[in-house]
Amino acid sequence: MREIRIHGRGGQGAVTLSGLVAIAGIDEGKYAQAFPSFGPERRGAPVMAFVRMSDSPIETRERIYHPDIVMVLDSSLLALLDVSRGLRKDGIVILNTRKGISQLRETFGLDSRLAIVDANTIAREVLGLPITNTTMLGALLKATGIVGIEAIEDALDRRFGRLSEKNKAAMHRGIEETVVA
Repeated sequence: MREIRIHGRGGQGAVTLSGLVAIAGIDEGKYAQAFPSFGPERRGAPVMAFVRMSDSPIETRERIYHPDIVMVLDSSLLALLDVSRGLRKDGIVILNTRKGISQLRETFGLDSRLAIVDANTIAREVLGLPITNTTMLGALLKATGIVGIEAIEDALDRRFGRLSEKNKAAMHRGIEETVVA
């Protein structure tokens, strides 16, 4: 089983991102769960979302404490919380940031594998909005290959309808521009 914890802020699409990954996994014949964790927060407040994916039925329904993958949709959250808390030894942190790998390691003590992309710039250029979820979806695909591109594109078509082409373009830019180290 692979487990993902997604950190973002309300309005960035963390919950939608988790659902898209789960739907793509199910479409590929896997078992998957996607669920959010937030209270009555407002737009811009920190939120978390989670995804579990497995080749066999998933029995647990609890929150994910030891993820294989951590995604951070807003790099300002790095100053507020330890995003790598509980990350498995061979895990990866996927970050939306303009900072370089060495700067992130030094400033925030991140010693896991990292994947970075400037999702804010891509989202503004492609979507016209600072909604980073589909760009970060591309970073996830490049860094982990957790699901195939065709399954994600189908999920995007179903979720966004006529807006799916822009979201696919943001995802593809995310794939192209993500650096994994």
